[in-house]
Amino acid sequence: MAYRLKEYSYNDKLTKDQNLLLDKLYKLRMSGMAEELENQLLNPNTGLESFETRFSDIVNFEWSQRENKKFNRLLKQATLKYPSADLDQSLYEPERQLNTRVIELLADCNWIDEPNNLLMTGGAGAGKTYLACALCITALHQMRTVKYIRANYLLQEAEHARLESAYYEYSNKMAAYDLLVIDDFGLMDLDMSKCRDLFEIIESRDCRKSTVIISQIPVANWYMLFGENTYADACLSRMTSKAYRLDFPGRDRRVNNSN
Repeated sequence: MAYRLKEYSYNDKLTKDQNLLLDKLYKLRMSGMAEELENQLLNPNTGLESFETRFSDIVNFEWSQRENKKFNRLLKQATLKYPSADLDQSLYEPERQLNTRVIELLADCNWIDEPNNLLMTGGAGAGKTYLACALCITALHQMRTVKYIRANYLLQEAEHARLESAYYEYSNKMAAYDLLVIDDFGLMDLDMSKCRDLFEIIESRDCRKSTVIISQIPVANWYMLFGENTYADACLSRMTSKAYRLDFPGRDRRVNNSN
């Protein structure tokens, strides 16, 4: 995507040389530095600060602006179901029966570097997807690439890519994300073709990238989803052999919240 050059508007409260300097910063694509420098030039108390402090503020403002832009770009790419999810205090509610120690460790995102998978299971409405999105946002703040997708839609996309002779490109794209979240695993039909597509996507990430699998079905029963035992063994081995697990034994929170 082409970089859109931000226009600089002449400020008649500044000198000609100061305006020229700001204009150059904009043309160098350092709009954050230009904005902070302009604020300093217009602030009568700026001279009270040392040059090092002022320059540090200018650089930090530019850095922060670029990090925010990158985060927002990654967040949009992630297509999270809950883009505002966070690890709030509701995790510690006794009735949810969550292993909060494990969640706190997962929030460090070291498991993504290992890389290990994460299997999240529990009943509908227990908060699995919300927590997964919160962990994704933590990873995004570390400038990792993330993708959230429902299992059925993932397989539909893979099938469409095959029909368009673009499966190789699609598979490479799904393999490249630092963290791939597959939601509603089990709520999809798995014929032979889809078993093959699922296997190839899981295989492309095995021991290279981390994958989160979210399901209402206990892990022990996942093999029943496959109509072909060979693919069942191959997929499940890759998904579960290096995987942390997080169970959600609590009740449906959507029902509770509607009362």
